[in-house]
Amino acid sequence: MFSPEGPSLRELAVQALSSVERGYDLLAPKFDHTPFRTPDSVLDAVGSALERTGPFDAGLDLCCGTGAGVDVLARVCRHSVTGVDFSAGMLTVAQEQVRPPGPAVSWVRGDARALPFAPGAFDLVVSFGAFGHFLPAELPGLFAQVHSVLRPGGRFAFPVLAPPRPSSPAFWMLLGFDAVMRVRNAVWRPPFVMYYRSFRLGDVRRELEAAGFEVELQALPEFGRRADGSPRVRLVTARRPT
Repeated sequence: MFSPEGPSLRELAVQALSSVERGYDLLAPKFDHTPFRTPDSVLDAVGSALERTGPFDAGLDLCCGTGAGVDVLARVCRHSVTGVDFSAGMLTVAQEQVRPPGPAVSWVRGDARALPFAPGAFDLVVSFGAFGHFLPAELPGLFAQVHSVLRPGGRFAFPVLAPPRPSSPAFWMLLGFDAVMRVRNAVWRPPFVMYYRSFRLGDVRRELEAAGFEVELQALPEFGRRADGSPRVRLVTARRPT
C-alpha cells in the first residue's frame, strides 16, 4: 500500500493514537506517499468537469491537506485560490510545494466547522477525501458553513466513489477498518475520527438540501460504470441558489 518514502508501521501507530490534528501533523511530511492522498486520476477528472461549468473567480479547497485540490482550483479559478486545513503540518508541506503560474494562492489554518471567512467570499468550494473525519451529526453544521461562505449561485463540489459490494474484499477491509477505529476510540483518548463508511450519498444529499443547496449528481466518465450500470465515481455539485 505504501511506497518506500511513506510512513513506517510504527509511525502510523503513533499517528493513529494521536488526535486527528496531531496525527496529520506527524503524517504530513510523508502524506503524499500514502494511499490517503486523493489519486491524480480523480483530481484530473474533477478538474475537467469543473472546466466545463467554469470559469470561477475565487475558490476554496476545504480540508486542503498538502494542497492537491488547490491545483484543481488553479485550473478553473481566475482570481484567487485558498486552502484551509486545521493541521499546521499539512499546511507547511502545502506551502513548500512548487506550483505553476496561476491565480494567487493563500493558506489558512482553520476548522471546517467554523470557517474563518466572510460570508460570500467564494464562488467555488471543493473538497477531496476529507469527509470520513466528520461524524454524521456534524454534517449539517459543516454544510451550513460552506453555504455561508459561498456567493449566491456558487457551487460546492466533491467526488464520491461508489461503495464496494458486500461480496468484495474491499467492503470487508473497510468494514474492518471502521470497526478497529471504533474500538480504538472507545478505549483511547483523544479520539481519532476516520470512518470510511459513514459518508453515505443518500444521507449527504438530504443534508445538503436541508442546508439550502440544490444538488446535482454527475457521473465522471473517466471511471466507467459498474456491472449494474451505476457510475463508479460521481461528482456531487451543490449549488447555492441565487
